[in-house]
Amino acid sequence: MRTRDEIMDAVVKRACGYEAKEVVEEYAVVDGSLELVKRKITVKDVPPDISAAKLVMDGGDFSELSDEQLEMEKARLLKELSAAGGGNE
Repeated sequence: MRTRDEIMDAVVKRACGYEAKEVVEEYAVVDGSLELVKRKITVKDVPPDISAAKLVMDGGDFSELSDEQLEMEKARLLKELSAAGGGNE
């Protein structure tokens, strides 16, 4: 489970927007072993999220949210980060 600070960091990152790198690698069998034949790196611009920005501007006060709401917000943010390829940056 993520800590409160990790969740707040994810909210701030989403509120500000960020760039995410996506790496696609293509391999082929050459002389019986796999070798990298092509690597494509794409940089995606993830725009700021207004609802995350509002939460940050309100002081990032999660105390008014229920545990269920916090889990839903965490899942939403992680899904968006993952879809943008920036979940581990």
